[in-house]
Amino acid sequence: MKTSEFDFDLPEELIAQTPLKERSESRLLVLHRSTGEIEHRHFYDLCDYLKPGDVLVRNNTRVIPARLFGTKEETNAHVELLLLKQEGDVWECLVGNARVVKMGTVISFGEGELKAECIGIGEKGLRTFKMIYEGIFYEILDHLGNVPLPPYIKEKLEDPERYQTVYAKVKGSAAAPTAGLHFTDALFAKIKAMGVEVEDVTLHVGLGTFRPMDTEDVLEHHMHSEFYMMDADTAQRLNQAKSEGRRIIAIGTTSCRTLEAIMQKYGQFQACAEETDIFIYPGYEFKAIDALITNFHLPKSTLVMLVSALASKELIMKAYQEAIDEKYRFFSFGDSMFIE
Repeated sequence: MKTSEFDFDLPEELIAQTPLKERSESRLLVLHRSTGEIEHRHFYDLCDYLKPGDVLVRNNTRVIPARLFGTKEETNAHVELLLLKQEGDVWECLVGNARVVKMGTVISFGEGELKAECIGIGEKGLRTFKMIYEGIFYEILDHLGNVPLPPYIKEKLEDPERYQTVYAKVKGSAAAPTAGLHFTDALFAKIKAMGVEVEDVTLHVGLGTFRPMDTEDVLEHHMHSEFYMMDADTAQRLNQAKSEGRRIIAIGTTSCRTLEAIMQKYGQFQACAEETDIFIYPGYEFKAIDALITNFHLPKSTLVMLVSALASKELIMKAYQEAIDEKYRFFSFGDSMFIE
């Protein structure tokens, strides 16, 4: 299987630069896996495709201001960090200008309110830092950090909360689980009123989700691991839904990967807090989810491969081409798709 098989031509003007004024007014392409039929709706029509007993699973991670701009203390060279993964005061980071960062390098941010000492060298620009500060780390980060919008978004984001889901709660992500950006509190109230359950899991989005494929052979790509967790009550309710044959619908690829990772490892849903580097591509047999709400993804990305595993590459490429022809908006602030 070749990475190039998952390529497609996307006009640049279809890359959404700003969120819509109203979250749920984005368009919704509904792809019926069983028939190949495609419908064009709006996200606020989602309830037409849900039924009582369905379970929606969402990722309640919250994006932190994970992009930091600092200077190397010895030389004043400018260094950019993207915080990816935390273990106490130690962070794994992706570093811009990584060649200037060696073991023992100290980077200073702001007026020295925060310093980062390099204690580990990884591959492809990854470094491990010990954070040095006084006070509460996340308060300092709120002051010094920037929301790490994807590089294809050139416009300034006026309201940083628009790059958060309305249910974002657990701090730790370097990127938003963007399929959830279309939901509003009012839409969730409507969904719950019709007898659909809504459950939360957490996966802190890191390099594994948005790192580009750099190998032509799909099987040679290594996914970067990301932290996820599920509590016991959620696991019990999901197991009950599964045993009763009710649909489990993941909101976004991160929720999907969380559910599939747990099911693959344990054979059922259960409480856990650990790391996953699950890589889902065509040939994978889904064990946890029955349907998926997702955005339109980058060409040749692991996420296009994931949706192709669920609906077949042929059907996904057909749907993507129709979305392009119909001038759908793509990527993080773009429109949505329900793979039913």
